[in-house]
Amino acid sequence: MSSTRIAFDTHSRYVTKAGSARYVDGLLEGFRSIRPAGMEFVEFAWPVENLGYAQPARALRTLYRETVWSRTVAPRALRQMGADLLHRTTPLLPIATPRGLPEVVTLHDVAPLRDPARFRRWHRVTAAARMKRLHRATRVICSSRFTADEAHILLGLPVERLDVVPLGNPFASGFGPREELRPAIEIPDRFFLFVGSLEPGKNLGLLAEAYARAASSPLPPLVVVGARRLGVAREDPPPARWHYAGHQPDAALAWLYRHAIALLFPSRYEGFGLPVLEAMSFGCPVVCSRVTSLPEVAGDAACYADMTPAAYLDAMTTLASDELARRQFGVLGRQQAARFSWDTCATDTAAIYRSVLRC
Repeated sequence: MSSTRIAFDTHSRYVTKAGSARYVDGLLEGFRSIRPAGMEFVEFAWPVENLGYAQPARALRTLYRETVWSRTVAPRALRQMGADLLHRTTPLLPIATPRGLPEVVTLHDVAPLRDPARFRRWHRVTAAARMKRLHRATRVICSSRFTADEAHILLGLPVERLDVVPLGNPFASGFGPREELRPAIEIPDRFFLFVGSLEPGKNLGLLAEAYARAASSPLPPLVVVGARRLGVAREDPPPARWHYAGHQPDAALAWLYRHAIALLFPSRYEGFGLPVLEAMSFGCPVVCSRVTSLPEVAGDAACYADMTPAAYLDAMTTLASDELARRQFGVLGRQQAARFSWDTCATDTAAIYRSVLRC
């Protein structure tokens, strides 16, 4: 009996190091682990990296990928490979799907609609129209219940076409790096940690205000992991005790999670929040707020703080001085992280494929 051929969109690997790329890698690993019967996965993308911010190279590659490849090359390739189903792992690449080909789309969040000022002009202009195309999808996979609710409220997607499939833990056994490696930069002996894309929605300004309030009683330094884009010259200078580490490989990131006092994650809007799950898997306490999807991911294992500099400063001061509290949050975090598995994510996703192909 011939197998069902799934065209699996991997283009996020070539355009970002953020959560959507980790989702692609983790879900593919999950499929390799569970080996869903009767399914063949074909990676589908224009495999040209566009991770830098130098212009005009980035703009030209983006223009080709989104206006030429996705509209002319992609549909022809889908027909030639004999795809039975296309899984678009983000809605933001407008692939012209051949007529009659079922389409499953993963929606990570609707942040471009909720807070468009966070995004570059190209992203702002195109995101709304591309999200409206979700109405054409056979099913829409949402990484959290919060995102599913947003999709129903803001996009009007019917609830019967929305499926909630939480992401897995990138550092779960068998998925993370085989070893940990101290980053090749200066790292203080005691430090707080921030991990994420350095854009306004991640709310680093709140942490800067918290550090300013603590000037008379200095906090341990903050190590900031994430690529600093061009165009941040308008930002205020970072506090003197901050260390920008740039992008770090998983082996170094694992070392940082294991040795940090806590992960500080003051993000205002998350469709899931992978750094929270990653930190908890190493017993690293997490300070975040009860907003958007974060309570779904962190459960009762986070040190929750109101989204104010004073509240974050209180939480940071407590964790920096209370070893017992750090251990308690570490134990709870490991238990919470163990609930998220790429095998489960892959199993649930394969079940959605089967339900679509039976229709």
